[in-house]
Amino acid sequence: MSDRYAVIGNPIAHSKSPQIHAAFARQTGQDVEYSRLLAPVDGFRAAVVEFRGSGGRGLNVTLPFKLEAFDLADDVSARAKDARAANFLSFDGARIRADNTDGAGLIADLTANLGVALESRRVLLLGAGGAAQGVLGPLLGCQPAILAIANRSVDKALRLAESVRHQPGAAHTVVSAHGYPELAGHHFDLVINATSSSLQGEVPPLPDGIFAPGSLAYDMMYAKEPTPFLAFALTQGAARIADGLGMLVEQAAESFFLWRGVRPGTASVIDLLRSL
Repeated sequence: MSDRYAVIGNPIAHSKSPQIHAAFARQTGQDVEYSRLLAPVDGFRAAVVEFRGSGGRGLNVTLPFKLEAFDLADDVSARAKDARAANFLSFDGARIRADNTDGAGLIADLTANLGVALESRRVLLLGAGGAAQGVLGPLLGCQPAILAIANRSVDKALRLAESVRHQPGAAHTVVSAHGYPELAGHHFDLVINATSSSLQGEVPPLPDGIFAPGSLAYDMMYAKEPTPFLAFALTQGAARIADGLGMLVEQAAESFFLWRGVRPGTASVIDLLRSL
């Protein structure tokens, strides 16, 4: 009988995770069954207990349950603690282990797939919610010169910036927090959209001129056509754009490795999803 895994969320029908993990299983020869699991908004814990009780080995966790997954776990990785959220659960005997693979996925996509060197660069992270929390620590670990956080609520950005000021990587990086209007006159080599604006067909209220020559605009959302943020970035002089499909596949590969002890290749899977 195949080892059973799933992605849990609400909504969940749009998730590409089953296709990704099926491709990983074929590639590595692992006997894995991976499905989607829709949980009621107020029924995450019960859904996890039921899946685990029926023999499930682990879950990927997506919106809106990443904070609940973190709270549910018996053992929490350093990455999940830094993010204060979990997108990965593994059922080890009587204990539930939580991790967060989002940051690893983003860094792998930026550095390995897109060839972006982050050390000594000027990085702007848009948003201060769960998506931003999940990647802030790994970005800091790459030692950019500047890591600025911008958000509509400046207080949230300030709290997020303060949460990482004492991490080891912060000694090499100027970490700052801003409202969007305060970005006027500043220029960045990498601008990452970690807000949900693209889901609403909107663009964060950015001032003109923030994209430095040769810069990359990166949206954690993915779509067949450029997201509103990426389309805006092109009009503002960004040299390159990229959506979050590579991050999705890379964070899934990290999860697969944690569960199975085998690290799948990702390039062919990214190409497969682009062709669908």
